[in-house]
Amino acid sequence: MIRGNKHYAWQSTSWLVALVLIAPVLVMLLSGLFASGELFVHLWQSVLPTYISNTLILSVLVVGFSLLFGIPSAIIISQTQVIGRQYLRWLLLLPLAMPAYLVAYLYTDLFDYAGPVQRFLRGCFHWQAPSDYWFFDMRTLTGAAVMLALVLFPYVYMLVRTAFESQDQQLIRASQSLGLTLRQSFIKVSLPLARPAIAVAASLVLMETLADFATVQYFAVNTLTTAIYDTWLEYGELATANALASVLMLFVLFAVVAEQRARAGHRHQSNRPNNYIKIRQLTWPQQLCCAGFCWLLVIAGFALPLCLLIKMAIDYASFNQLQQLLWSGINSLKVSLFTATFATLIALLLALFKRLHYSSARSVPLQLSGVGYAIPGTVLAMAMLATFGPIDHWINDLAKLLDLARPGLLLSGSIFAIIFALVVRFAAIANGTIASGIEQIPASLDVAPASLGVGLKRSLLTVHLPLLKSSIFVAWLLVFVEAMKELPAVLLLRPFNFDTLSTQIYQLISDEQLEQGALGALLIVLFGLLPIIYLNKKENNV
Repeated sequence: MIRGNKHYAWQSTSWLVALVLIAPVLVMLLSGLFASGELFVHLWQSVLPTYISNTLILSVLVVGFSLLFGIPSAIIISQTQVIGRQYLRWLLLLPLAMPAYLVAYLYTDLFDYAGPVQRFLRGCFHWQAPSDYWFFDMRTLTGAAVMLALVLFPYVYMLVRTAFESQDQQLIRASQSLGLTLRQSFIKVSLPLARPAIAVAASLVLMETLADFATVQYFAVNTLTTAIYDTWLEYGELATANALASVLMLFVLFAVVAEQRARAGHRHQSNRPNNYIKIRQLTWPQQLCCAGFCWLLVIAGFALPLCLLIKMAIDYASFNQLQQLLWSGINSLKVSLFTATFATLIALLLALFKRLHYSSARSVPLQLSGVGYAIPGTVLAMAMLATFGPIDHWINDLAKLLDLARPGLLLSGSIFAIIFALVVRFAAIANGTIASGIEQIPASLDVAPASLGVGLKRSLLTVHLPLLKSSIFVAWLLVFVEAMKELPAVLLLRPFNFDTLSTQIYQLISDEQLEQGALGALLIVLFGLLPIIYLNKKENNV
C-alpha cells in the first residue's frame, strides 16, 4: 500500500461523512417513537391494514411481472441468435429512461373510456355504452403493477443477461457430457448459477416499487407511501408520519437482508475465465415468437410512450409553455448538478479510503453511506424534516435571543434539504460505480508509487484518478439522471415557488394536463437516455 495511508484526518473525515449521511434516518426513527398513539391507533383501525396489504400485493405483482419480462428476454439475448439481437441487446434497456408515472398517464389516456382505443372500438362495432362491451380498467392495483414493471424490468434483464454471459461454460459442457440435453443443462446448471443476479435484480425492483409515489397515487392505489404523505399533509402529524416511514424503511431493509441471507454461503460463479457461449439456433416460428416478445417489451415500455409524448409536444407546444418549463428546467439542472457532484466526490473519498487506508474497519463508511438507496424518497423527506426542522427553529430562537434578524428556514426550507436527501438516496449508485472501477486497478499500482518515493496525494492525482476517469464520469452521469427523475423527495421538500421538471409534470398529470408539460417530459426522457447510450457505446468499444 501507499505510504502515508495512516492519515487520521482521512479516517475521521470518512467516518464523519458516512455518519452525517445516515444521521437523518436515525433522527427519523427516534422521532417516530414520539408519534401520537391515538392517531396511530385510528389509522390502524381504519385504513392502515389496507395500505399495508396494498403495498405487499403491489410489491409481489411488480417483482413477478418484472421477472416475467426480464428473465426470458435475458435468456433470448444471451443464449439465442434471435433476429435483431445486436439491436435488442441495448434497446431493452431503454424503458429505464421513462418515468413510471409518465407511462401510467400515457397508457391511461390511451385506453380510458374516452381514449382513442375505446373510441375506435365503439365506432367499429357501434357500441353505445360501457355496458355493451368489456374493456380492462387501467386504474387498478394490477394496472399500476404492470406500468411499474414495464419500466423496471430492465434491471432484471441487465443483471441476469450479464450473469448468463459471464458463466463458466466448462460447467455447461461438463453437464452435457454427463448426458443432459442443452435445455436440461440450462435449467439445472445455468439458471441456478444466475440465482444471485436474479435475487439482486428482484431486490432492486422491490426498492424502486416501494419508493414510487406518483404512479400509485395517480391510480388511486393507497400504499404506505401515500399514507406517509397524507398523514403529514392532512393531519399535520410529522411524528406519526415518521413512524409510518420507519415501518416502511424497516420493511425494505428486512427484504434486502432476507435476500442477502438467503444466498449467504452459496458460491454460484466460477473464477475461471469466461469461455465461448454456444448460441442456440432457433427455428423460424421460434425466431418470430422470441423477437416478437422482445420487441413488444421495447415498444410497450419505451417506443409507444415516447411517440405519444412527441405527438403531444408537437400538437401543444407554445412559447408560453417553453417559458414555464425554462425555470423548472434550470431548477432541475441546478439540483441534479449539485447532487451528482457531491455524491461522486463522497464516493471517491470513501472508496479510496476503503482501498488505501490501513484501518481494519475501512469498508464500513462506504457501506453506511449506501444505506440510503434502500430508503424511499418519501421516507427520506420525512427524515430531512425531522432533522433540519428542529435545527432551523433552534437557529431562529438563537437569533431572537441575540436580537438578530431571524434567518427563516435555512435548511429545511431551501434546496439544501433536497440536495442532501438526493445525495443520501443516490450515494450508493456512485459508490458502486467507483468501487467497481477501483477494483479494476491492479494492487501493484498502490505499491509502485511509494517505492519511487511518491506520496499519497501525488499518487492519487497522477495514478488513481486518471485511471478512474471513466468510472467517475459514469457515476456522475447516473446520479445526475436519477436526480432529474426523482419526484417524492423533491415534492415534499421543495421551497415555495420552486418547481423542477418532475414536480411540474406531476402537477400537470394530477390536473390531467400532461400536454402542457410534454416538452419537459421529453427532456427528462432524453436525459435518461444519456447513460444508456454512453454505456452501450463503451461496451461496443471494449
